[in-house]
Amino acid sequence: MNKSTPRISGQAGLLPGTVIHIGEKKLEKAIITLIDYNEKEFQEKKVESVEKCYPFRDKPTVTWINIDGLHQTEVIEKICNNFKVHPLTIEDIVNTSQRPKMEAFDDYLFIVLKMLTYDRKKKKIDVEQISFILGETYLITFQEKSGDVFENIRDRIRTAKGRVRKMKVDYLVYSLIDAIVDSCFSLLEEIGESIEKTEENLILDPAPDTLMVIKNLKKEMILLRKSVWPLREVLHNLTRAEHSYIHASTEVYLRDVYDHTIQVIDTIESYRDMLSGLLDIYLSSMSHKMNEVMKVLTMIATIFIPLTFIVGVYGMNFEFMPEIKWKWGYFAIWGFMILVFGGMLAYFKRKKWL
Repeated sequence: MNKSTPRISGQAGLLPGTVIHIGEKKLEKAIITLIDYNEKEFQEKKVESVEKCYPFRDKPTVTWINIDGLHQTEVIEKICNNFKVHPLTIEDIVNTSQRPKMEAFDDYLFIVLKMLTYDRKKKKIDVEQISFILGETYLITFQEKSGDVFENIRDRIRTAKGRVRKMKVDYLVYSLIDAIVDSCFSLLEEIGESIEKTEENLILDPAPDTLMVIKNLKKEMILLRKSVWPLREVLHNLTRAEHSYIHASTEVYLRDVYDHTIQVIDTIESYRDMLSGLLDIYLSSMSHKMNEVMKVLTMIATIFIPLTFIVGVYGMNFEFMPEIKWKWGYFAIWGFMILVFGGMLAYFKRKKWL
């Protein structure tokens, strides 16, 4: 099993709704941040205890509660129970192996997505699960660790730029999903540059290291496809189905994100085809290299076969071999062998084998 794949075998046989964190512990302690706003007012603060979030459940303003760190399941359970979240939803939140999906409940919408970023130091894709609980006036997001692609949205809320402070909570959800999809474009640019560089190296020198690079890139494209492809279904359900939490004014923006997701998927498929082509080129190049080596060795062996025959004949040292006592025999044999050697080279060149 891949080290990046969470082990879920420990959950087998447990009762439905059992809250067990499946995944890597990425924070020592859960961090809770709260943003509450409307068109005229705004407040942002870190919350020390879950109980301080409870009064915001029924406020008419838009409330965004973000929790970083999923390993403290008691914190997740407390806030979810207060906001009347189903136990099966809580189970999905702390299970980081979830497939992106959307589920509609009576009191909220539950959305699971994968947030993708590119680690330039490690030269690999970092995948983080993020869950949304969308209520009438509130949004709760659950992340595995601190740091995300939402800082621009927070800045727009703080400075009241754009529409986000004038719109309802569903527009905030759109903005976050849009940020996740947009981050895929920058990630694909990084991968595209890696593919181009690999293609150049492959043409100049198809070494075994290049094969490992192609293999790693193919793994990343598979990971990307698994993370992004289900997002199309999620956005389709958000735009097509009738949910009281998604207003008509926001559906047009979600359709735009849906179009961006299709572009990302098309790019991923194109890169997968390119990598398959690079793998074929590598195998063909290595086969061509081997053929060139074998051709040179075959020509060398072909040239030395008659020379070896001549040397073998006159190396037998029989008593009645007339050429052995000939004064110019040694030089004559050398001359004949050089003639054979030159004649065969000329023949190979005429056939364009050299």
